[in-house]
Amino acid sequence: MNARSLLGCVLACAATAARGEAPSAVADPPAAVAGGRKSQPVEVAAAEIDAAVARGRGFLVAAQNLDGSFGSPERTKGLNIMAGVGSHFGFRAATTALAVQGLIEEDDDSPAVAAAIDRGERWLLGNLADVRRDDPTMIYNVWAHAYGIQALVAMHGRRPDDAARRERIVGLIRVQFDKLARYESAQGGWGYYDFTAGTQRPASSSTSFVNAAVLVAFHDAKTIGVAPPEKLVRRGVEATEAQMLPDFSYLYGSYLRWQPRRPVNRPGGSLGRSQACNLALRLWDDERITDAVLEEWLDRLIVRNGWLELGRKRPIPHESFFQVAGYFYYFGHYYAARVLDVLPAEVAAGYRGNLARIILDVQDADGSWWDYPLYDYHQPYGTGYALMTLHRCRPRE
Repeated sequence: MNARSLLGCVLACAATAARGEAPSAVADPPAAVAGGRKSQPVEVAAAEIDAAVARGRGFLVAAQNLDGSFGSPERTKGLNIMAGVGSHFGFRAATTALAVQGLIEEDDDSPAVAAAIDRGERWLLGNLADVRRDDPTMIYNVWAHAYGIQALVAMHGRRPDDAARRERIVGLIRVQFDKLARYESAQGGWGYYDFTAGTQRPASSSTSFVNAAVLVAFHDAKTIGVAPPEKLVRRGVEATEAQMLPDFSYLYGSYLRWQPRRPVNRPGGSLGRSQACNLALRLWDDERITDAVLEEWLDRLIVRNGWLELGRKRPIPHESFFQVAGYFYYFGHYYAARVLDVLPAEVAAGYRGNLARIILDVQDADGSWWDYPLYDYHQPYGTGYALMTLHRCRPRE
């Protein structure tokens, strides 16, 4: 079986599915669903975080391409995610955005890091506007638009006195809004495959975790006064809510609406998605996403972290228990760390050490972090996620 057909089987070929309705209420508090298992706070020394971050920064500085980007289509393996030239451009843009944002957030003011950020910023400013759909099937560019927005927001705060630079950044954020409007699924939200029709407006299955990444990026843009189109936000929220299950697990995609108890949709399979989806809906004012829900899913992530760990570094998507794919590992922990930003300070403090400990313990000897072998993108994108996660795990006053 070749890579294309295997992925088609793994992802169920994204069969056309009508969008369902979100649960109107949850009968029991989430703690009752989880059996009340609560994580216990752990202490992590700031010096240990500093040392790991320094190694991660060093890896990114050394791994940066000469043109300022991160990642490449090299280092293939026996089974590769199908990708054309346009897909690789999108992968490189998304990877560069994550690496640049990670370096900005954990900038140590050294000349080497400043130069790496400047090179990465120049690449993003010169190339993000050109990222587009690869072919009627592959729409990986949605990741580049989402993480491009996040990186641009981080860049916007870096040189506040340069008005012309800020104006250019704002303009490029709006270009990403336009791209996400163009590549929005006909059913609302976003997916990264269209196995259905290959139409100009994608007939892709709305995918819960892509929706979440876009909605969080939209909210980041809003915080600097660049409001995303209201229609896009509303449809993205509705598409995500339609995939919410009563225990705040989320369907992998809307095409699995009629298979809600398939392993990938159950709590163990949703462990790397629920953090992002709950955060996105909370940021966009879904009142069901209470502090208790956010805490419960942080506890689930910490206490049951093994379900994600078992999938980390496996080379075939969704081959692990609960159909977990390796690429959910740093994605899930990053959004868990961002959940800390919306919880009361005294509550968030009890989780920072746990999340830091998880990330610190899986750093590789070369200073990188990675979770799924994706050509030559996985180390820089994983390291970018990890730096941003540890940034939010530092003790707060």
